[in-house]
Amino acid sequence: MGGLNLAEWQKLPVSLTELCINTTLRCGQSFRWRKNDAGIWSMALHNRILCLQQDPEYLYYRSLPPVKLEAPPTPPSSNPPSLAPEMPSEDDTLDLIKHYFNLTPNLTELYQQWSAADANFAKKAPKFTGVRILRQDAWEALVGFICSSNNNIARISQMVHKLCVNYGPLLGHFEGEAYHDFPEPQALAHEGVEAKLRALGFGYRAKYLHQTACMVSSKPNGWLDSLRNPESPVIGTKPQPGGEWSAEGREGYRAAHEQLLTLQGVGPKVADCVSLMGLGWGEAVPVDTHVWQIAQRDYKFGKGKHASLTKQTYDAVGAKFRSLWGQEAGWAHSVLFTADLRVFSERLVAKVESKEEGVVVTTEGGMEVEENVVKMETVLEKGIKREHEGEESKVFEVEEKVMRKTKRRRKA
Repeated sequence: MGGLNLAEWQKLPVSLTELCINTTLRCGQSFRWRKNDAGIWSMALHNRILCLQQDPEYLYYRSLPPVKLEAPPTPPSSNPPSLAPEMPSEDDTLDLIKHYFNLTPNLTELYQQWSAADANFAKKAPKFTGVRILRQDAWEALVGFICSSNNNIARISQMVHKLCVNYGPLLGHFEGEAYHDFPEPQALAHEGVEAKLRALGFGYRAKYLHQTACMVSSKPNGWLDSLRNPESPVIGTKPQPGGEWSAEGREGYRAAHEQLLTLQGVGPKVADCVSLMGLGWGEAVPVDTHVWQIAQRDYKFGKGKHASLTKQTYDAVGAKFRSLWGQEAGWAHSVLFTADLRVFSERLVAKVESKEEGVVVTTEGGMEVEENVVKMETVLEKGIKREHEGEESKVFEVEEKVMRKTKRRRKA
């Protein structure tokens, strides 16, 4: 744990097989977490700055309350962020962590269940234990995944950060950096927001974000949360049954998906991302080009009527994964998605070359044939290192090349 001052932190016993924050917080679910050089993750969450660090036995956590300020120090905007409200007098950070990281399901048992049903999962999952589907705020998930269109994780994170800085309430500072909570829909629904977002580099997504913020703001209060899986309610609410299971997913999931599609910038994939990671519908399987490649490579898609990623193929991939993994198909799919992300892939560590030269003389049809043979052997040493593992495992690949240069002359 390096220089961690344990007096300032509380701890929660949890193994890396049940939760690995270094994997879960980097796999494209949430886009506001920051990690410093000391390995501390931090984020403005539910009106506090939450700091996390982990070792093989414990999740260490620390909560910083919002700082009272007379005026927001952020630059002027079309709708300057308001100051954050005060935290409740009783610290509910532990409850928040358990809720946010969805710690109730036994992940070891789920991995065993998915592995028993699917040999491909059984092969790839052991290197990626501890991946949990977060219970995020539905509005934040919606905005984040609208930003994800034709985008990568780093750039999505930059966009979401700009939204918070320009429209979210300032909570305070940690290690000299300002932390803003996520802006409410009303903050993005004002006139001038679209133009400002375009100026900030959001491109065509600026229009979608502004229009969707206007649409959500015009709905009854709590409309988005009314689409949640009752088994995965907002924090502080008792879970209820989620409905009868079917191959297409439960009725509540299908209804939520259809409602999300009415919003601007929301297609089937974004609707499924929000359903899974913002509304708690575990059967939602987002299928983008990356997941489509996994389906082609590992699950025999890509031929016949499923030769391209059409609406029919999209539905077929989701149905296939639900038939394999059941009600938490989206969770299992996210483990495979994580395993395929470039940030977690093998990396080249070393390259060693050896060279061997020789001359071979033979006789052929009265001619002397002299061959200069150069044999080159290249050893690629690859390291596979996951952040939650103490040691790096090594893989060696040997590539051999033989080059020949031939001279022919009459035998004396």
